Amino acid sequence: MKRVLEGSHAVAEAVRLAKVQVISAYPITPQTHIVEILSEYCTKGMMKAKFLRVESEHSCMAALIGAQSTGVRTFTATSGQGLALMHELLHWAAGARLPIVMAEVNRALAPGWNIWVDQTDSLAQRDTGWIQMYCEDGQEVLDSTLQAFRLAEVVNLPVMIVLDAFYLSHTYEPVEVPSQEEVDQFLPPFEPKFRLDTAHPCGFGPLVAPGDYMEMRYHIAMAMEEALDRFDEIEAAFAAQFNRRYGPVEAIDCEDADIVFITTGTVTSTCRLVLQDLRAKGEKVGILKLKLLRPFPTEQIREKLRSVKKVAVVDRNFSFGASGIFAQEVRAALCNMPVHPTVFGFVAGIGGRDVTPELLEMIYWQTKTSDVPQKESVWMGLREVKNVD
Repeated sequence: MKRVLEGSHAVAEAVRLAKVQVISAYPITPQTHIVEILSEYCTKGMMKAKFLRVESEHSCMAALIGAQSTGVRTFTATSGQGLALMHELLHWAAGARLPIVMAEVNRALAPGWNIWVDQTDSLAQRDTGWIQMYCEDGQEVLDSTLQAFRLAEVVNLPVMIVLDAFYLSHTYEPVEVPSQEEVDQFLPPFEPKFRLDTAHPCGFGPLVAPGDYMEMRYHIAMAMEEALDRFDEIEAAFAAQFNRRYGPVEAIDCEDADIVFITTGTVTSTCRLVLQDLRAKGEKVGILKLKLLRPFPTEQIREKLRSVKKVAVVDRNFSFGASGIFAQEVRAALCNMPVHPTVFGFVAGIGGRDVTPELLEMIYWQTKTSDVPQKESVWMGLREVKNVD
């Protein structure tokens, strides 16, 4: 059934359909709409779930670690400073191999205090052991959330569904919402591989000596590698049932392209319009949309960009002292290829600033007319900046 849904409510509908059993929540703008509607579903009996109201995001993840350890399906949502406060517990969740699913609505980190979008909050968690999926629109949000539960429970790693603040979380659009029966066919009840059980007692989260710790981390690394293959399998099963598929990357008009935009999130939608205009002018340009950050789809990126001359990575984030983070990842993926495209990095849209079609066209022409990048990442759309002692 097609419904007009806010992006946040698309998340909530997927969580309801997934029959989540424990939800832990602390409200923070701009994710609050997700947990608000889930609390209504629980109050009205539309979900048979325990809704835990906690005093902080740190407690929120701690509560889910405990709940997930008992073998139930769990969910939470957060943004910005809330995700930063969770950071310690994100390591615990991944290290304990718990398939928690969390919606993360990208919000710029303070100071200055800002509730609008950039990706630094989620990208700052890229080494915690969480799978990360970035979404472009409401339909992808709903579908990815359903897929996330199945993927998490297959590889025993937590999954973060990432969506842009306001441009996606608070925007209404038509979304195909499957029936409960259809979702039940795709997503079976959770069968934990291990859980707290008084009949079969064992230790959870004990002190681990050097003789074992490294192997535990190696197993997480192997699970991440497995997640790429499992992601394809799960998407194939989802496509067979619902006729929708996204892929770890999506290539648009890349076959004959000399220059390819690399984008994530809602910037991709704007870039699609720019692509049409540039193609109409005879420009050989394409888009490579990245959905997965972890595991990073290195081989898929290499395959799609094998014959491309230049790429323009549009980063809504920045690693201070280095460059845009997706640009770093793309450079690392390409560097060992004998022949690979030149990577031009651009930073745009920080703190919720618009990434307009005009700005993306400027990025394209700057990439086309430059033989080599001016610097690792060029900041686009800045007002006049004065030097500060």
